[in-house]
Amino acid sequence: MPQDYILARLLSNNAQWAEDVEKVEPGFFAQSAKGQAPKVLWIGCSDSRVPESVVTASKPGDIFVHRNIANQFHPEDDSALAVLTYAVAHVGVSHVILVGHTNCGGAQACHAIAHDPSAEAPEGPLGRWLAPLTELARAHDDLTDLVEANVRTQVENIARTDVVQAAWAKGKDVQVHGWVYELETGRLRDLGVSVGKAGAV
Repeated sequence: MPQDYILARLLSNNAQWAEDVEKVEPGFFAQSAKGQAPKVLWIGCSDSRVPESVVTASKPGDIFVHRNIANQFHPEDDSALAVLTYAVAHVGVSHVILVGHTNCGGAQACHAIAHDPSAEAPEGPLGRWLAPLTELARAHDDLTDLVEANVRTQVENIARTDVVQAAWAKGKDVQVHGWVYELETGRLRDLGVSVGKAGAV
């Protein structure tokens, strides 16, 4: 059965990319297979327009990653907590960056639900996932303000976790940062809300 063109293109592009990387940096993949030691954990949105390695011109192995709808960090989310735990306690990252982005579909949906009586909240897992952001949206009329407020909230959530608190108690200088990626310009913007073991950075 012939492969779908989209999948075939992905595999073909991958083969060409791997060949190009090996030509430019012989032995890169063999070295990469031995282990990883990234210093950054990127927690971002699942949006296809914000691929962390591409927008930061990073190589495989540079960034440990967790992405979800609307770049949330729910305190009770075992998936996010497991990633954070592994990144901080085992991989040894020193920077956790929570990255939102302009024109976020999740934020737009929550904004609409919060301010438009005719808008219907999604049901099931998506509705449960977006519920905290919908509540946050009630206090923000502007979408960009909501995106930034969401980043600040998630930075606070991460900093309050037992994982980060324990790292700080052990003297580890793990820092949590909040950035916004601007789809319109391709630029990352630091919101200046970084926090470390001694407080604001």
